[in-house]
Amino acid sequence: MSPWRLLVIGVLWIGVAAAFWHVVQNREQHPLSRTRLLLGTVVEITIYDERPQRFADSVDAAFQEMARIESLTSFHQPQSDVTRLSSTTGTFAAAPEVLEILKQGLKISRASDGAFDMTLGRLKALWGFGSPHPRRPAPEDIREALQGSGSEALSIEQGRVLKHTNARIDLGGIAKGYIIDRAAALLQRAGVRCAAINAGGDLRLIGRRAVPWRIAIRHPRHSDALLATLVLAEPLAVVTSGDYERFFEQGGVRYHHLFDPATGMPANRCRSVTVVSPEAALADALATAVFVMGPDAGLALLERYSRTGGLVVDAAGVVHVSRGLRSQVVWP
Repeated sequence: MSPWRLLVIGVLWIGVAAAFWHVVQNREQHPLSRTRLLLGTVVEITIYDERPQRFADSVDAAFQEMARIESLTSFHQPQSDVTRLSSTTGTFAAAPEVLEILKQGLKISRASDGAFDMTLGRLKALWGFGSPHPRRPAPEDIREALQGSGSEALSIEQGRVLKHTNARIDLGGIAKGYIIDRAAALLQRAGVRCAAINAGGDLRLIGRRAVPWRIAIRHPRHSDALLATLVLAEPLAVVTSGDYERFFEQGGVRYHHLFDPATGMPANRCRSVTVVSPEAALADALATAVFVMGPDAGLALLERYSRTGGLVVDAAGVVHVSRGLRSQVVWP
């Protein structure tokens, strides 16, 4: 997700492809801010407290926890649970964290009628996003890459994963959010009452402030323009998915990395989706699902989750906002 992160007097400016914010002192005195390169991006943890330095060790511990879970969930690491699960058919004893991510992901996959899919690893590798030269594959190669994918490829029974096909697992649409949630939980157990965790556009807020959190959302077609600002009185997670995060153009057509599992092609119903929810893992997965489903079905899905809402820019550039979020949106 993108380098549009700016917190200035309580305003977080969120985009979707890299990660940094500049923190300017406001009511809280001298916030503590630390960054690490994790999860394929820059992760920043900012603590707001009268004596934030007392939580320096807790911030380090939160980064260590994020790195530990990343080592379990990354398909780039040959010994990760995800890599080993992808090469297995049958029963697999996954780490508790991976098991929890898969459980959450399967629930959202069922709720979204398969729009959220953790089994598209072969398809994503075929398109080459993340490589220097992504390309549109041949239709027959796309069909082959989709063989064995879908929610029916995985099930969980008695605390173990059952993989029924040769699908390659990719947790990129949910693992980052889950890892942020784990870091937030660790900080809260340490006594942190007000903080923000930003992992390249996946944002988790902790605690209430004297003034509401203000989160500015980037316009999906104009990188220097503001689409809207969310004004949040309570601490929530905010995640944006967009077709401008990772894309290439070929023959005058934009191809991006958010795929429709039904076709193997980039989903074409939205330009961007921002989801607000109590947990970053849920917001992360729902942002992908809504992007695939489109504004009508997608916003209807969000209504099924407590304290969850969304702002969707459809393929024509029309903005749709869920009912519960409308009072919290400020337009430029």
